[in-house]
Amino acid sequence: MNKINFTVLEQERLDKFIFSSCQNDFEFSRSYLQKLINDNFVEVNGEIKPARYKLKPGDIVEITIPKPSSSEILPEDIPIEIVYEDKDIIVVNKPNDMVVHPALGNYSKTLVNALMFHIKDLSTIGGVNRPGIVHRLDKQTTGLLVVAKNDKSHKKLTEMLKNKEIHKEYLGIVHGVILENEGVIDAPIGRHPGDRKKMTVTEKNSKYAKTNFKVLERFEKHTLVSCVIETGRTHQIRVHFNFIKHPIYGDQVYGYLSDKKSEFGQYLHAWKLIFDHPITGDKMLFEINPPEQFNDKINMLRKSS
Repeated sequence: MNKINFTVLEQERLDKFIFSSCQNDFEFSRSYLQKLINDNFVEVNGEIKPARYKLKPGDIVEITIPKPSSSEILPEDIPIEIVYEDKDIIVVNKPNDMVVHPALGNYSKTLVNALMFHIKDLSTIGGVNRPGIVHRLDKQTTGLLVVAKNDKSHKKLTEMLKNKEIHKEYLGIVHGVILENEGVIDAPIGRHPGDRKKMTVTEKNSKYAKTNFKVLERFEKHTLVSCVIETGRTHQIRVHFNFIKHPIYGDQVYGYLSDKKSEFGQYLHAWKLIFDHPITGDKMLFEINPPEQFNDKINMLRKSS
């Protein structure tokens, strides 16, 4: 079982505190966290407390995350595109509409299920739910992901991510015509106060986030951009472009009402990955073209411009 510890900074109800504390760094649902409280997996200063317990500054909240049974996460023969593989790492091209790793109530059809079928060894640092997973892409974001095959490479890749030594570049189609040729979105991201499933730009309970972008092509009512992120916050690119009033085209969470009709989802693709190999130190550079639907959309926008 994994344990997560938090120190309370201001008075707050226990359930609200763990919801806000966990949502920035973990993909736990509200119902799952509520179940952990009800099942006595949450302690305050070493004691079990009810969900409505009033926390005080200095209290230590410890959450125990029970491991799922081994039968819950199984290898599945799902086709995946392996761009590169050696004895330490794998680089994959994640398809659209695929969740990276299992979560509560969703233990199948994920990238992890596919990796477990195709790859014999994966690192164990991420736990039962996230073998090999170093970083993630949203369900409807396509493109390149590096996966660790052993704990040594996983630790090094995690350190490199923290030190901003892994270059990740994305292609995105956004609503509206961006007039500047390039720009920087430097705005902290935290949990949305009115919708716990969403993130937003906020000064409260937030973390530093920075996105650099360049305009690649302008259409009549849309813009194709290239984005380089200096931080890896949840939904970062989607939240940042929503913040500057140019949401990602097709984004059913942060986009326009018309985007909810998009069968493809958001047009966001991780097309370039550059880093030094975590074991050999060799320079690694990978590029992958967007999926066919992405290119079809670009051609459609060109024709209508």
